[in-house]
Amino acid sequence: MGLLLEEDPMSVDGSIQGIQGIEGMEGMEGMEGMENIGSMGAMGAMGSAMALDDVDLFGDAVMEGALAGLAPRPLPSKHLQQRLDELRTRGCCQGIAWSRQGTVASIAKDGMSIELRYLRCHPDTAEWELSEPTSWSPPSPSPSPPTANPPNAVPLAAAAAFHLIHGPATKNQSEYRYEHQIYPAFGPYHPNPAKSAFLCVTTNGALKLFFTQNNARLEETAIELESVTSSDDLVTHASLYTLLIALATASKQLRVVRVGIQWGLPQSDKQVPPGSVPLRPSLRESHVAASSWVQHGPNESILDASMGQLSHIEILPSAPAGQSQPIAPPLVLTVRSYVPQDSSAYHQETQTILDRWEVVSDQPQSLHEAFQQLGAKNGAASATPTMTRLRKLDPIILPKVVVTVTTTQFGRVLCFAFSDGTVQYRDRFTMNEMYNEQNTNAIMHPLQVGFQFTNDTPCLQAAFSPTNCSFVQICEDLTIKWNRLHYPLEDPSNPLQSIDQKTVLIALTVPLSATAVGHVTCDDILATARPFAQTPEFAYSWIREMIGMLKIVVDYSEETPHEQLVRNNLLQLCLSVLNHLGFHGDFKPRSLDGKFAMLALGVRNIFFVITVASNTPMGFKEKLNPLDDPEVVDAVTGCAKWGISLLAWITDSLFQLLDDPEITAMLSDPKRFPELAKRLQAKNDVSLQLLLCSSTRGFLSGACRRLMQVETVSNRAAQYYETHIQQQQQDPASASGPRPHPTLYQAYQRMVRAVSSSLVKVSEFDRLLSDLSSDIQAAYQKTFAGLNAAKMKPSTPT
Repeated sequence: MGLLLEEDPMSVDGSIQGIQGIEGMEGMEGMEGMENIGSMGAMGAMGSAMALDDVDLFGDAVMEGALAGLAPRPLPSKHLQQRLDELRTRGCCQGIAWSRQGTVASIAKDGMSIELRYLRCHPDTAEWELSEPTSWSPPSPSPSPPTANPPNAVPLAAAAAFHLIHGPATKNQSEYRYEHQIYPAFGPYHPNPAKSAFLCVTTNGALKLFFTQNNARLEETAIELESVTSSDDLVTHASLYTLLIALATASKQLRVVRVGIQWGLPQSDKQVPPGSVPLRPSLRESHVAASSWVQHGPNESILDASMGQLSHIEILPSAPAGQSQPIAPPLVLTVRSYVPQDSSAYHQETQTILDRWEVVSDQPQSLHEAFQQLGAKNGAASATPTMTRLRKLDPIILPKVVVTVTTTQFGRVLCFAFSDGTVQYRDRFTMNEMYNEQNTNAIMHPLQVGFQFTNDTPCLQAAFSPTNCSFVQICEDLTIKWNRLHYPLEDPSNPLQSIDQKTVLIALTVPLSATAVGHVTCDDILATARPFAQTPEFAYSWIREMIGMLKIVVDYSEETPHEQLVRNNLLQLCLSVLNHLGFHGDFKPRSLDGKFAMLALGVRNIFFVITVASNTPMGFKEKLNPLDDPEVVDAVTGCAKWGISLLAWITDSLFQLLDDPEITAMLSDPKRFPELAKRLQAKNDVSLQLLLCSSTRGFLSGACRRLMQVETVSNRAAQYYETHIQQQQQDPASASGPRPHPTLYQAYQRMVRAVSSSLVKVSEFDRLLSDLSSDIQAAYQKTFAGLNAAKMKPSTPT
């Protein structure tokens, strides 16, 4: 039962209670049906019907004969029954999880280690699959160095005051318009953007907060939520969201508690960096409401009334149902599942009951004027406190067993995974099923345009991806399986119909936008779109759709700082999509778009690595210089060598294009400019596009500046080491300073050799890019001036 302090909550539930025997009573309904059939068949023979005695009407022989022809219903597996017992006994028994950065963690079969998996694109076939597990156990060394900000924890202080949801895409005649919904964000947030904290609820009713101080020391603080004096007071299930905590006890009590965090920071020192002040957090608890989670409505059957075993609990925060709509109160959801224990003749049905309570506040009742005057005379006049209670809503009955419950869209949509391998999405406000039928008028999920999950496999647990477009499951044989969306394609190489391709592009763009805003992985979306890689114009159309929806800046014709271009993460997302769709295997040729995107991302990476290596981190100017580390020098050398080779390849490719008479004729005739793109695509040459595209030209210009910086550093390092060695050889006693580190000296020697062996002068290539940018800006200004003059010219009278 824990929660990471971030936008997306992680709630876990558990239970400690005895398993109660459940008698199946659905056979009563079957008996009533048989009675009706018998009466319909005896409409003309009332005398024979009156001759039936009580034994014939209600005896066992009649029931056995009526149900003899029905096949016995298969019993649930032993593993499923054991899983339900675990959920009912202790809800904190999650065995599989999917992190925001794409790591799938599951507990091994022996329960002694954790298996880590991820989605990968196979290097030979470019098809997506779940990787082989990497085992890790706490006593063994960590597979990667620990970080202060783990991948599944979001920098809390960086969270904004609202959440942005892109979608749905509503249809207006033949075009689609993207809607953007803004919802308020609820705390708490960590005051230090480089730190995170962890909350958990114990069985004894205590809330614990684990956090790290500025010196990386792990500390904790706790508060008692419930006073446990007997086994009935033990907390069996709990759910946390925005520090609204729902507790279920062994005595079948449902309680809602609100907790506040005071981090103990001084209010006056607002200019002090958050990492320099020690944290002294304290927790404060206030009671909200209480009720019993076993409340049976008039429409529940006797079987439902006997289901006093809780398996899940979730609490959802306040949220508006839509734009310009009132905010709905917090919601508490509990899950009770029933499976038949034996192959009875009454054919009991497997079912799950979803109970819901709204945390509502009642307006205080006004007192009579006489009591108000009396309170004013005695000096005890005060406002009547607002009363909060849990309002029970109608239950939802499902003919399946729920094994996993999670939320998406910040608590607006509920995701259910069932034991038969199927999933459902339901609206949090109405509990109506969503995305279960095609609807192209308001597209929010790929399931609405024809995508579907295939190969449903019975499972014990499931974990949804950060995009909720795929899920992993623990099957009955305890193996891990990944289930993704598929689109029925007869031949991927044939173009789709214009309407189908438009809806498919929109259905993929909407969830992809959520990954861009939430900074989560989009691997499963790329895997879903992988079958369309051979479809003509699919990648180009998808990028255009992304640019139009997310308002991505792609034109950098004007002079802009290189740092602004590199920090355009949405542009990097577009290039990554192009790079993947153009990849067909390590030893297979890339498409033109894929080659262009791969080189653009490589140049961006050069700029980024050299910039980071050349700048000392804040606060370490006297202690740390990245270029004093031989490994950093080797990394910079590798990037510089690749960048210099790229400049040489671009130069050679341009000269080859210049030697092509067909391309020369196209360049000399403006009317043939449209033929140039087809000619370059046929040659699969992207050298000219890298120079003409404003963003890649900016990447190349920034890389040239960084390569010239590397050249300067290597020359200074070589001169320093040569001078120092000569001084030591001439007069070893007078040589001052420490001896040069041999490994570092060898690393700088490799850098000097890489830079000096360049076939193209980096400074000359940078001057070529500058002249080309100036010519393109002049051409733009001339064209725009002509257009403006044409608009301002008055029309001649006829």
